[in-house]
Amino acid sequence: MKTTKSICLTVAIVTGAIGSASGEQFRSDINPAMQYYQAFLVAPDLSQADRDYLFAKEWRWQKLPERFGELVGRYDNQLKLVRQAAQETVPCDWGIDMSPGPATLLPHLAKVKGIAQATRLRVLWLLQNGRQADARDDLLAAFTLGRNSSRDGTLISALVQIAFENIVYASMAENFYRFSPETLNQLVEGFDAAPPRRTMADCAPTEKLFFLDWLVNRIVELQKENRGDEAKVMAGVKELLSYLDVPEEGQSNPTPLNRSEQVIKAGGGTSDGVLNLLHDMEPLYQRLAVILALPHGEFEEQAKEFSARIIQSQNPLVSIGFPAFEKARHREFVIMVKLAMVRAAVEHRLHGDAGLQSVTDPCGQGPFTFERFVFNGVDRGFVLRSSYAPAGFPEVLIFTEKDGPPFYMDGQRAGEALSK
Repeated sequence: MKTTKSICLTVAIVTGAIGSASGEQFRSDINPAMQYYQAFLVAPDLSQADRDYLFAKEWRWQKLPERFGELVGRYDNQLKLVRQAAQETVPCDWGIDMSPGPATLLPHLAKVKGIAQATRLRVLWLLQNGRQADARDDLLAAFTLGRNSSRDGTLISALVQIAFENIVYASMAENFYRFSPETLNQLVEGFDAAPPRRTMADCAPTEKLFFLDWLVNRIVELQKENRGDEAKVMAGVKELLSYLDVPEEGQSNPTPLNRSEQVIKAGGGTSDGVLNLLHDMEPLYQRLAVILALPHGEFEEQAKEFSARIIQSQNPLVSIGFPAFEKARHREFVIMVKLAMVRAAVEHRLHGDAGLQSVTDPCGQGPFTFERFVFNGVDRGFVLRSSYAPAGFPEVLIFTEKDGPPFYMDGQRAGEALSK
């Protein structure tokens, strides 16, 4: 098994980031998070008009104007720091204090996703100007940042990591014909050498710590601090549970929830009763950790049974305390499929049909289905199709080999004209 040091050194060698063209050497013993935080600080302060110009328009498969190049050039210093962070040989530690439990802030996640979006645009400009090596280095540095974003072990950070990878793979697919076979191979080698992906199974203990363990510890502390005064203990318990009543993000016309009252009522109105509800969840978390580690096929069977158990539970904390792990695991399978598709596409470029057949669909019974992609009567590239269909349609990814009008690269509408 590769050590963190050897993995990071391999990434640095692949990307050519150890030294610059002038022979400049960079330190490799800095916590990568420190350099990522510095990268956040030097992010360009674009006007709303400039942001809309860059991020609200479709730029793929067209000649980019000078204004586009000037604006993405403002991200040079930020992405330079992201590149440097990718060569560090020490683990990434974001310095997040987990003691607030469910109220813990993860401010870095929105920032890292912004870097992914900027990288995707900058790669377009670099490739238009014949700078394949720089485009490669930016993609690998962004990929490493995505993997490092999940180091805190939370479910939300693991999902951001997956979103990050999706952006990188899409950038490769939409610019596939612009990369030489050698550069494509270096990208795949860089993916292999990057820090390992944080899995959903890895996140189960952290989510338990955030929710179950945190609540148990805080209620026990309240009982010790207020011995013989149950009314005061319960006042504290109500305050602890108040965060359960906050409406979920994205709800239209959100109204306060009454989950905390439901929990207190189910616990008989006592702190010991609430603790019993929490202790009843312990074996469920243990079972969840096992299920999330199962491979495709076995997971779906066991997850269905587990979900039914959650729904049927009379403990209101069960439905509240278990986030959408089933959906998260499906997203994890999808990103495994996408990485394998990228690998298969590169092997096809390098070795033809034999290379394509050498890569197995991780959620299928053999290699991916290959077919040419014709859009508006023009052959624009090829499609790789998986047998995995968690949303009711098979996962696909289109690899372009020619410029032209934009279309959806993946998803249910893959191959259709892009909506304006």
